[in-house]
Amino acid sequence: MNLNIETETHDDYYEVTVAGELDVATVPELEAVLLPMRQEGTHDIHVNLTELTYMDSTGLGLFVGTLKALNQHDKALYILGVNDRIKRLFDITGLDDLMHVNQGTEVE
Repeated sequence: MNLNIETETHDDYYEVTVAGELDVATVPELEAVLLPMRQEGTHDIHVNLTELTYMDSTGLGLFVGTLKALNQHDKALYILGVNDRIKRLFDITGLDDLMHVNQGTEVE
């Protein structure tokens, strides 16, 4: 199970691109990247999941925690580039109503 994470800083948001599998074994890697960003609370976070092949509930939990932290700073979390399978996870858990989830890679 591999996870590849790339980050880029823009004027008003962080872009985090995640590829591979996001599960109980790999969530700590992404959490280590997101934690300082969400604690800082100065930028929105755009997470691009175009190359993500699998995600379990621990990945969802990480995004919920990130969303809560960003909300305290009036910042937003955008989950972008989700495939049909991952989009369904957000849909059936109702998380698509709480955060910005988009199958495209641009913020709408």
